[in-house]
Amino acid sequence: MFGDMMGMMGKLKETQRKVEETKKRLDTVTLDEKTSDGLLAVTITANRKIKEIRVDSTLLMDREKLEDYLVTTLNKAIESATQVNETELAAVAKEGMPNIPGMDRFFK
Repeated sequence: MFGDMMGMMGKLKETQRKVEETKKRLDTVTLDEKTSDGLLAVTITANRKIKEIRVDSTLLMDREKLEDYLVTTLNKAIESATQVNETELAAVAKEGMPNIPGMDRFFK
């Protein structure tokens, strides 16, 4: 029994290390989101850090349109980054979890 517990603890520590490595790697994974007309573009990391916002000069003349584009595009970028982040971290966590019946339903 204690051997199983020690093995599980070791596996959990290894999984924790892999999760931390994955989080660091996700800082280097970038996603680009842009408006359909290409006038505004956002680059974001999979850890949801905005890296760059590019605005076409024609948008600077229309504050309301620029604000709408920013809100919409940033929300889409954050949603995409969140999906990548959660998928990657769930895969690492699932890989390292001990085989406990019924736990697989939490990692789908």
